[in-house]
Amino acid sequence: MSSRRSEALAFSLVTGINHAMARLVDIWDSMGIMEEQRVERMETVKKHIEGLLNDMITEEEALRHRIRANIITFQKQLDTLCLEMSMDPYKMEEGLTVLQIEKNLRLRVEVLTKEKGERLKELHRLQQQDKELCVELCVTPYYIPTGSMPSRTQLQELREHIQTLSEEKKSRAKVFSGLREDIRKLMEEMGHEPETSLEKESVGHDEDIFLLTHENIKALKLLLSQMEVKKESLTNTLAELKERSMCLWNRLDALEQNCSVFQESVQGTLSDQITQWQGEVDRLTDLQKTRLGDVIEKVRQELVTFWDKCNLGREQREPFNAHFCDNNFTEELLALHDAALLKVKNYYDQVKPLLEALQRWEKYWALFQDFEKKANDPNRFSNRGGALLKEAKEKVKVQKMLPKLEEELKKGVEAWEKDQGSAFLVQGRRVMTYISSQWEEYKQQRDKEKSERAALQTSKKGEITTPFKTPTKRAHGGINGPTPNKIRKKIRPLESSSSQRTPLLECNSTERKQPVDISYLDFTSALSKKSSDAVFNSTAKDPVF
Repeated sequence: MSSRRSEALAFSLVTGINHAMARLVDIWDSMGIMEEQRVERMETVKKHIEGLLNDMITEEEALRHRIRANIITFQKQLDTLCLEMSMDPYKMEEGLTVLQIEKNLRLRVEVLTKEKGERLKELHRLQQQDKELCVELCVTPYYIPTGSMPSRTQLQELREHIQTLSEEKKSRAKVFSGLREDIRKLMEEMGHEPETSLEKESVGHDEDIFLLTHENIKALKLLLSQMEVKKESLTNTLAELKERSMCLWNRLDALEQNCSVFQESVQGTLSDQITQWQGEVDRLTDLQKTRLGDVIEKVRQELVTFWDKCNLGREQREPFNAHFCDNNFTEELLALHDAALLKVKNYYDQVKPLLEALQRWEKYWALFQDFEKKANDPNRFSNRGGALLKEAKEKVKVQKMLPKLEEELKKGVEAWEKDQGSAFLVQGRRVMTYISSQWEEYKQQRDKEKSERAALQTSKKGEITTPFKTPTKRAHGGINGPTPNKIRKKIRPLESSSSQRTPLLECNSTERKQPVDISYLDFTSALSKKSSDAVFNSTAKDPVF
């Protein structure tokens, strides 16, 4: 359609020229212009038309050249922009005219140029934020080569980097704030005045005085730990002064009301409290000097109490007897007593777990001996309501606990002696020696009782000349219940066999003359195996376990 229009326009142009030339000829005819003049005039018209067309052709040629030059320029600019901005090369559509190519390239260059400016502007803004954060946090900035155009990926990574640093800044700022607040509170509690520049900056109100670096965090943590150590030291000092004051109050028989009034009056920081308690200790110490006799006697009583608590034997108490009996009451004598009391208190604190373990063993040992006494009491079989069964269970429990407690005590003592490099003594003897002696004394007492019963039975047999008769049976279900023989008939099925019952740790007459070294674990193990026979055997004269 467009080609037909151009052909029509070209035909119309030729027709117009022809009509114009015809009119010129008519004019020239009417004017009587000769042929030669007509030719000259036609040459002039021809030159004029050709010059005009040539000028137009020249202009169009220049335009075509300029468009082609622009295409080359835009293509180069586009290639450069794509390379700088890390973009794929621009692909031109096929079948486009020169004008369309030039227009597309020009528009694409304009879009990329605008995007380049925006990227550079955002890069500058992000780098400024990154720089400030890196200075505060003392970290390395995100690297983008100077003068280069950042890609979209680099800009996104830079945004994420700044976001990470911002979160890290908030986290560190929170840690800084917490550390400074803790340090400030500790200083206020202790009444400590800042001395170093770090302490002064830590308690200051300027939040931006510290760079949020790991080194500064470490410095604040170290300062906090130092403050905590100092507070602990002051707290221990205060506790010691309180304990010393209480001790002096007790020694000097101070009124409880006066003591309470003073305690309520103590206020302020730890340093202030220490000053007040130190003043009270000094006052009581001066008062103590005027009553040395009474004070030393009270210290001696307390010393004896702790000696007893620690189960110290005569040999362990002997070195202090000379001072203990000295009635020349002086400050030096009081100092010796205080030192001895402090020493035995420290020893008590060290061995307290062992003493408690020994007390548990002695508790079960007393229960064991109590059960043995009950086993020799014939009246216990008249009890009803399952008392014998309950007693049997409790006795089995005691027999199981004794070896367990002895083993635990043995391991605890061995560990303590290895750690302290000294022996743990009970009344001057090793613990296991003390326990073994208790078992030995029990065995000797048991053998003695058995011998006495055997002698008593022999003497009774010599006196009896008539056969033994069973007592007259009472009516079943009488007031006093069934006879012991009936009780035995009911209970005996619980025994395994009368032939299997053997007395524990029996020895002949020659063995009784010499002490037997009893293994307490073996002894209690044997007791546990024979416990049920000991409870339900009504005919045995000796305790059988």
